[in-house]
Amino acid sequence: SARRIPRGAMSAATVAELHNEDWWDVIESVSPYAWANLGVIAALGLCVVGAAWGIFLTGSSLIAASIKAPRIRSKNLVSVIFCEATAIYGVIVSIMLAGKIVDVPTGADGEFPAGFNYHTFAYAGYAVFFSGLCVGLTNLGSGICVGVAGSSCALADAQDPQLFVKILIVEIFGSALGIFGVIVGIILSGQGQFPE
Repeated sequence: SARRIPRGAMSAATVAELHNEDWWDVIESVSPYAWANLGVIAALGLCVVGAAWGIFLTGSSLIAASIKAPRIRSKNLVSVIFCEATAIYGVIVSIMLAGKIVDVPTGADGEFPAGFNYHTFAYAGYAVFFSGLCVGLTNLGSGICVGVAGSSCALADAQDPQLFVKILIVEIFGSALGIFGVIVGIILSGQGQFPE
């Protein structure tokens, strides 16, 4: 068991060694592997939440509006498909990001070899993290946007069938936001290569 240090028994030098100087010191002490894996989680998790939220918004309005106009059920399913696309973007990008994470060579003592560039290692972890965060947040917003537009499309189509195509165009532009996030995420993740 660990030896317990009595309160007040630590010297000022020991206390200073245990504390971080600033927030950058805290961020820097987190493993680049942890940052990279958090990016994978953010890409997949936030995209799926955006898709689920959008499907919830669209589906509930679609079911309610189809009571008045049963003809809208089949053609308004395209709104649900647009929402599901945001989850698919997250799956694709998270697989791509997970493939970028490679083991860094260490010696028998667990230390990095001489001449190892830790800054490249850290940069790769940050690049994968922010790439996943970028994709996740844009697709979260895109899923909600498509869900709100799809809900409006179902309600408007139930009232006037001529409005379907007009509102569908708004959904397409909302779905394009997720693609923009995927493109930026791919470009950003390409900047970070884990040293081998």
